[in-house]
Amino acid sequence: MKRVVITGMGTINALGHTVAETMTSLAEGRCGIGELDFQDVDRLSIRIGGQVHGFEAEGRFNRQQMSLYDRFTQFTLTAAKEAIQQSGLEFHGELSQKSGVVLGTAGGGVSTWDDNYRSVYEAGKNRVHPFVVPKLMNNAAASHVSMEHNLKGPSFTVSTACASSNHAMAQAFQMVRSGMSPVMVTGGSESMLCFGGVKAWEGLRVMSRDACRPFSANRNGMVQGEGAGIFVFEEYEHARARGADIICEVIGFAMSSDAADIVMPSKQGAARAIAGALQDACLNPEDVAYINAHGTGTAANDKTECAAVADVFGPHADNLMMSSTKSMHGHLIGGTGAVELLACIMALRDGIVAPTIGYEEPDPECALDVVPNTAREAKVDVALSNAFAFGGLNAVLALRKV
Repeated sequence: MKRVVITGMGTINALGHTVAETMTSLAEGRCGIGELDFQDVDRLSIRIGGQVHGFEAEGRFNRQQMSLYDRFTQFTLTAAKEAIQQSGLEFHGELSQKSGVVLGTAGGGVSTWDDNYRSVYEAGKNRVHPFVVPKLMNNAAASHVSMEHNLKGPSFTVSTACASSNHAMAQAFQMVRSGMSPVMVTGGSESMLCFGGVKAWEGLRVMSRDACRPFSANRNGMVQGEGAGIFVFEEYEHARARGADIICEVIGFAMSSDAADIVMPSKQGAARAIAGALQDACLNPEDVAYINAHGTGTAANDKTECAAVADVFGPHADNLMMSSTKSMHGHLIGGTGAVELLACIMALRDGIVAPTIGYEEPDPECALDVVPNTAREAKVDVALSNAFAFGGLNAVLALRKV
């Protein structure tokens, strides 16, 4: 099996328009969650989110591109450009033929759906733009990244709710590790922050009206965010031969299905995914120093995740640092695992563990070190990234410092 390393990373989210801005915000414990600003927000009962502000699509894309790019695609292309530029790769010849794109998203072009439903049902128009379908389809972002960067190998989109990005990155990892592709561009994106997107989530009654407080006893729900995180996964010897700057190594993954309930998480399902990632990476529990938690801020998720971690790690669970950065950038649904991977990389590369902000009251059912409110300097050689989705779909990635 080939070794797989990360040689490029890019992002745009509520904490920053670049990786550097985002990591600075993570290290400083900044909150990117604030009041939402879009049409008909006054008709919503939930009016906060991790919205990306100051993003001017018109200055980045031409008129023809704008007719094809939903907001989630715009975010993806922006993050992919940063990641590929950092990697130093140009895709030509055989490298172009074998390299591809695997991305995650849960909703795809939600803003396009919202705009066109409004046009047809509210404004009474009888026609829509001929590019509505290619603009809203879930694979639009992956397809446009492949076209923009000449990636002609395996390219597709994974949609598994909140685990979409981790599932996508796991597939990219497996493709490089198996020798199928020398390079894969991977990650995920989401932009559900529009009237229809938030209104649908309101119906679940899992949303907070004021803040995301993972693991805190007074937590009262999740907060949505938007954005993208994109990475270049590359075969180690290929990266080494060209003198690439290697950021970290991806060393394992595992996936599981609860097969139990469409919305309630299962401790056993989560634990099997975590334990499987350790096994795949040939790790002992004591090797892991940091976990980026799924940590949504809902009562059920947080206590279930803590119980699963305690079961897998046993006595070592008390020595782990586990934080939820959703407290800062919100829950990006299908794109969340990709942005959260940046916190794992920051811990490995810079020795800074991002905090769980908004933590106010200890919860006996979440009695782990959740790095409350303030970032911490620590030596981290191995980190895990958890993603547990509606539908009982779990995906965990393991990374190592190089």
